Amino acid sequence: MAGGVFLDLRVTPKSGRDAIEGIERLSSGQAILKVRVRALPTDGEANEAVVALVAKSLKLPKSNVSLERGGASRVKTLRLAGGAKAISAALEKITREET
Repeated sequence: MAGGVFLDLRVTPKSGRDAIEGIERLSSGQAILKVRVRALPTDGEANEAVVALVAKSLKLPKSNVSLERGGASRVKTLRLAGGAKAISAALEKITREET
């Protein structure tokens, strides 16, 4: 994808807060971003909350963040449109701050 990145994450819905909690590794060795949202996993509410949280945290317009895979799963992939270097730098910054 030109001008953007894919971001894999593990979502915990029905949490006590909305937060990005850093990076963890799945049993497969894949690195993912841990995300918690207060929204329920009903009618796409948690997915919408994840998109909003990631967009806000990375200072991207919500229209630049979309769910690519995993709509009904805890492990999801988001498509982040924009400059890959700027997005990578923002991701590095928030994972340092949140961990």
